[in-house]
Amino acid sequence: MDAGRLLIIAGLVILAAGLAVTFGGRVPLLGRLPGDFTVQGDRWTIYAPLATSIIISLAVTVALNLFAWLARR
Repeated sequence: MDAGRLLIIAGLVILAAGLAVTFGGRVPLLGRLPGDFTVQGDRWTIYAPLATSIIISLAVTVALNLFAWLARR
């Protein structure tokens, strides 16, 4: 893969990460799914977004597989 194509892909990944950070809080139900656990103590909180992590992982896997399939064509 040439350097130009690699830079474009890296830029798109950084753009996607920036959009996710910027608009992540506005996505309905994301972070409040039935598999997301929160444990609170007196002055501490542990948050484990298991269901949200699985949904995001599936979405990224589908997107990368689609990208790979389109790149082969």
